[in-house]
Amino acid sequence: MADELSKVFAALADPTRRDIVARLASGDATVTQLAAPYEVSVQAISKHLRVLEDAGLVTKTKEAQRRPVHLEAEVFDLMTKWIERYRQQAEQRYQRLDAVLAELTEENEGKGQAS
Repeated sequence: MADELSKVFAALADPTRRDIVARLASGDATVTQLAAPYEVSVQAISKHLRVLEDAGLVTKTKEAQRRPVHLEAEVFDLMTKWIERYRQQAEQRYQRLDAVLAELTEENEGKGQAS
């Protein structure tokens, strides 16, 4: 899992690739369509797509003469599970800190009234 996850995060480290993923979230597109808004060659976009494909984020299908690129949403489940595990741990730490702070506040309020 960690190896696959490392590939996914490495692939998404590039802003152009993140933008391509965001665009594919709304639907499949061809390499030419994906390359249109960028001031780079179709070959450069193809290289970005190869990195995304190696990470399992996208696949290319063949429909007649077109080769649409498809976003593989299942990979995001892997990332979400990993992130959620650490989010839950952080949330538990914050809850413990809140409890300690609440206890300290009650103690200080009690000392203030006793004076």
